[in-house]
Amino acid sequence: NRVRTEGRRFDCGGFSIFAHARPAGLTPTLLPRLGVVASRAAVGGAVQRNFAKRRMRELFRNHQDLIAPGYDLVMVARRSVIGLEYAELEKRFVGACHRLFP
Repeated sequence: NRVRTEGRRFDCGGFSIFAHARPAGLTPTLLPRLGVVASRAAVGGAVQRNFAKRRMRELFRNHQDLIAPGYDLVMVARRSVIGLEYAELEKRFVGACHRLFP
């Protein structure tokens, strides 16, 4: 909730990214953390939601070096994330990371 209410938002078409710096005393690790949201109303049934979440977790895993240490990210899926090619999602995620963490 803190990341979505206090963080910066960036729209990537098929998904949105919310990013917020973790408070200093919250956790000792500086590795970025990810939360993924794919609601039934926004994405579809269980198969579509799981597919969308797997794709977003893979984007994060492959490009977490672009995210500043100590940040929490929340990625919110939309229905169009299922129809987009992975390369397009990757391009949008990398672009969002460059804009959020210059």
